[in-house]
Amino acid sequence: MERVSGIGGFFFASSNPAGLGQWYEEHLGVAPPPQSYDTPPWWQEQGPTVFTGMDQDSPPLAPGRGWAVNFRVRNLDAMVAQLEAAGIPVERDPDEYPNGTFAGLQDPEGNSIQLWQPAGTDLGRPRTGEG
Repeated sequence: MERVSGIGGFFFASSNPAGLGQWYEEHLGVAPPPQSYDTPPWWQEQGPTVFTGMDQDSPPLAPGRGWAVNFRVRNLDAMVAQLEAAGIPVERDPDEYPNGTFAGLQDPEGNSIQLWQPAGTDLGRPRTGEG
């Protein structure tokens, strides 16, 4: 069976696309789409990705929003400190899970962002040949 190899884009509505793009670049390091085909887009590092539907009232989803994004980070403590130094409130999950540690925040338009520092089982080799 042929399978997709990853997520090639994540698109969502914004009341200020340019400003929100600038916020993601400044605070999370996600480069905006390039202005020409001669400039490469933002590249994410290879790693585990979860793709799933959730109940509409699930805590990771901001009220009235139909999506949330989870970004992998190498050093959650450093990322949280960086965001808080910029005046961005971050809620650190006090628990450590077998798959890592988490923190949550919202972008300027109220969209949910979860930060995840993987650990344990999610650092293993990717599963292949399933299906």
